[in-house]
Amino acid sequence: MLASDRDTGPKDEPVTSVEVGVSVTVREVLLLCWRDTGHPQGGGSERYLEQVGAELAARGVTVTLRTAGYRGAPRTEVRDGIRISRGGGRLTVYPRALAAVWAGRRGFGPLRGISPDAAIDTQNGIPFFAAAVAGAPTVVLVHHCHREQWPVAGRVLGRIGWWIESRLSPRVHRRNQYLTVSQPSAAELDELGVGPERVAVARAGLDPLPDGAPAGSALTRTVHPSLVVLSRLVPHKQIEHALEVLARLRPRSPALHLDVIGDGWWAEPLRTRAAELGVTDAVTFHGHVSEQRKHQLLARAWVHLLPSRKEGWGLAVVEAAQHGVPTIGYRSSKGLTDSVRDERTGLLVGDDLADLAAATERLLGDEELRLRLGEQARSRTEEFSWSATADGVLGVLTAASEGRRLGGVVGGRAPGDAGLRTTGDPA
Repeated sequence: MLASDRDTGPKDEPVTSVEVGVSVTVREVLLLCWRDTGHPQGGGSERYLEQVGAELAARGVTVTLRTAGYRGAPRTEVRDGIRISRGGGRLTVYPRALAAVWAGRRGFGPLRGISPDAAIDTQNGIPFFAAAVAGAPTVVLVHHCHREQWPVAGRVLGRIGWWIESRLSPRVHRRNQYLTVSQPSAAELDELGVGPERVAVARAGLDPLPDGAPAGSALTRTVHPSLVVLSRLVPHKQIEHALEVLARLRPRSPALHLDVIGDGWWAEPLRTRAAELGVTDAVTFHGHVSEQRKHQLLARAWVHLLPSRKEGWGLAVVEAAQHGVPTIGYRSSKGLTDSVRDERTGLLVGDDLADLAAATERLLGDEELRLRLGEQARSRTEEFSWSATADGVLGVLTAASEGRRLGGVVGGRAPGDAGLRTTGDPA
């Protein structure tokens, strides 16, 4: 049984929204992120930044992305109109990026000649503190807070990291504009002292289906019950829970199969766990696949599982929804309460594996409910586009460059978003 306390999600909560008037103030933008989408551990947050950057570049904005290097990647390249400069590793990316930005504004180094009107400092737990060297208003992009994830880094580093994220960064950026991807993430920032009047929410967009890729329908579904997970393979995504669900349900559904789409440094422990549970023959680890193949696999599935400990938004939710595939995830993950409408586009359960298994069994066994949630999820995807996301982000950058702050939903409204909030506080 599902937990009885249904969370209807932020759709039914009073929220603020901003109609963004885009001007031509911003001509050049600097993006800072610890990884890019080509990185072996790149994921949804990197995709968000690059999709926005590509949209801005298509509109004539000069876009530079500074990020970490990795094996096989060129130091510089231009992709989708974005000039990408790489250097440093997991931790050294931060000081090397700051040095490159400082030098570039003075006419030398890999970023020589940059003169941004605004910068986006992506805080994946740790920010770059780009305001110290960017010479331009800085917007801090936070997909979600990492309190639950820092312990993976070890006791000492985890405590230092959380102190930087929860104490130092909010103080250093107390005058800066913030940008995030969901209302739950905005609420988390509020708990850290970042007031909602300067936290803009620009939800992730969505690519159209690739040419030739099937849209999920009765014709594409597997004959047997099937589950899919679309995720980076890292500990906080808790893919083990999907494997546990598979193991629990197989005795009553012997043909049940799980497809795991994605890769990451946690892949081998997951394969080991599948063997321990005796489900190796019922799960396929596909690794990184092409966009075409990804959508083919999603179109086959009956149910999408996203048992992540923490999500800022959950881009995989809306990608599965493009195929009429509802998502089941944990309410405690925060961001899924925005991307999944409980009992309308998917199911949210308590932070308990038994609840996850029960909800999965319920949805697999109730075709009418599964189809209704899936089609409502598909319908909701019409609310999202990268163009609308870029509208919102460009509006935030423009406001920051003009010394204003924006709070609330920007870049298009979902049904239920209401109100308006902007502030004219100086930068």
